[in-house]
Amino acid sequence: MPRTHLAGGLTYVRVGGKWAYVCPLIDLANGSIAGHSADTGRAADLAVAAFATLDFPLTEVEVFHTDRGSGFDNAKTDGLLDVFDIGRSPSGKGDPYGNAVVESTNRLLKKELIYRNRYTSLEQLRSGLNDYVWWSDNQRLHSTLGYRSPNEFTQQGLVL
Repeated sequence: MPRTHLAGGLTYVRVGGKWAYVCPLIDLANGSIAGHSADTGRAADLAVAAFATLDFPLTEVEVFHTDRGSGFDNAKTDGLLDVFDIGRSPSGKGDPYGNAVVESTNRLLKKELIYRNRYTSLEQLRSGLNDYVWWSDNQRLHSTLGYRSPNEFTQQGLVL
C-alpha cells in the first residue's frame, strides 16, 4: 500500500566549497521520492524537514526504515515518529544492504543530478532537487516498475 512504508537516508553534496546533505524519503510501495530536504547539517532537523514535505498526512505512514545514522537515531526523530505512531525499522548493525533502496536512489540522484551540476548555494541545490524529484516520480521510467514512472505505477493500482 503506497505511503505506509517509507525509507530514509542521507547523502552529501558539495555546495560552494562546503558540504551539504540531502535526505530523501522513499515510498517502498512504488520507489517514489515521497519527501526530501537539503541543508548544511546532518542533524535530525534534516530528517524532520523531509517529513514536512510529504504531500499526505503523516498518520498514513506505518513504518519508517533507516540506517542507524545519527540523522535518524535521535530524540527529535523519535519524537516525530512517536507522535504519529510510526514504527521504526532500523537496519541491522553492520548490514551494508539494510537500506539498499535508499542507497540506490542516492546513487541515481548523484549520477543524474548532483554530478551534472555545480552548486554555489543551498537554494540552488534545493531548486534542482525539487525539479529532480518531480521528474523522477512523474517521468523517469524505473526498470523495477516495468518501465513505468512511480506515479503511473501507483495509478495502475500496482505496488512492489
